[in-house]
Amino acid sequence: MTVRQEGGGALARVVGLPGAILLGLGSIVGTGAFVSIGIAAGVAGPTVLVAIAVGALLATCNGLSSAQLAAAHPVSGGTYEYGYRFLSPSLGFSAGWMFLCAKSASAATAALGFAGYALDLFGVTDSGWRIGLAVGAVCVLTFLVAGGMARSNAANAAIVGFTLIVLGAFALLGMPATLERGAVTLAGTFAGVGDLRSLLEASALMFVAYTGYGRIATLGEEVTAPGRTIPRAIIVTLLVSALLYLGVGTVAVGSVGAEELARLTAATAAPLEGAARSFAGPTLPLLLALGAITAMLGVLLNLLLGLSRVLLAMARRRDAPGSLSVVEERTRSPRRAVLAVGAGIAAIALIGDVRVTWSFSAFTVLIYYALTNLAALRLPSEARLFPVWISVAGLIGCLGLAFWVESGALIAGLLLLVAGFGARTLFRRGRSST
Repeated sequence: MTVRQEGGGALARVVGLPGAILLGLGSIVGTGAFVSIGIAAGVAGPTVLVAIAVGALLATCNGLSSAQLAAAHPVSGGTYEYGYRFLSPSLGFSAGWMFLCAKSASAATAALGFAGYALDLFGVTDSGWRIGLAVGAVCVLTFLVAGGMARSNAANAAIVGFTLIVLGAFALLGMPATLERGAVTLAGTFAGVGDLRSLLEASALMFVAYTGYGRIATLGEEVTAPGRTIPRAIIVTLLVSALLYLGVGTVAVGSVGAEELARLTAATAAPLEGAARSFAGPTLPLLLALGAITAMLGVLLNLLLGLSRVLLAMARRRDAPGSLSVVEERTRSPRRAVLAVGAGIAAIALIGDVRVTWSFSAFTVLIYYALTNLAALRLPSEARLFPVWISVAGLIGCLGLAFWVESGALIAGLLLLVAGFGARTLFRRGRSST
């Protein structure tokens, strides 16, 4: 099938290796560190630290599969395009639709997390205010991203730099408290491995926290020298984020305990700030709140970028309205796709519950990356950068974890997949009759 492009055609290649790494970190280091560790602690207790490591290993397999696919086929759309090229149109559509659903839910989680940390600065815990501020943040960043990649890159670099400094300070300053209390708070870290269901559910939740590296692949059409840049950027991004999550997770659980961390997450969606209050004066909690605010905005910004590029690719193939395939001449931005994605994220944020939005995204993103690994297995030998077993492990891991998330999220994901195919059929029928 030929991919049609309208309104300006291709996007501009303006993202180098440093920019690609920062885009990956900006997509990962936010919701995962500031919210999802607390959510997973509520599922697995102190064994959440094992879940962080399991999630990192699975993310590495998936990341390497994504890297070699993006190097071989560097266009916007990620696994949606890989599915079309190496699998089938139906599986390609499934990947694109699942990505839109999963990452829109992740973006809504980031928006709600931002609102939770921001309002906690002023002692406001009302859910109505949290939802309103989250929707407002989505609207502001949607218009920023619609202005083009150069503006988005500059904002992302500033956000990532500040976030890494703040999380590093949390890990360093919290280490004395962790050493003092860890004999009690971390005692059950490995004992909980026997509760396989809880471990696998928490691992699924933490895996989602790593999948921001996919933004690098979905922006393949805008990365310079993609064959070299994309694999290197994904590997560096995963290594840095895994070390950061393990450090932050150890201090967060070690300083207050997994049960208290989960309680803080449910009550305020700002668990690290609450943990910092137990071992530091007012300065660190304030810095964490500011760091969380900027990090969540960074995740939201990067998800708007990635989601809009997948929607752009789907519109080019007429799996979405063709009007969304327009690329603005002046900004080289798919503005209509960005606005459509922003509207969808704002609607999901109205749910107002970070656990619901994050659990739903876990199932759908695992199916998406299962298709990534399946596509990687179809690469010709000359295009393969890594051993076949890496993609096999990623495929088995994703499918295995997908069915350990909450049953409600699993059912919702399957129903949305069916709804997506229904909408696609109706859309194509309507187009063929005109």
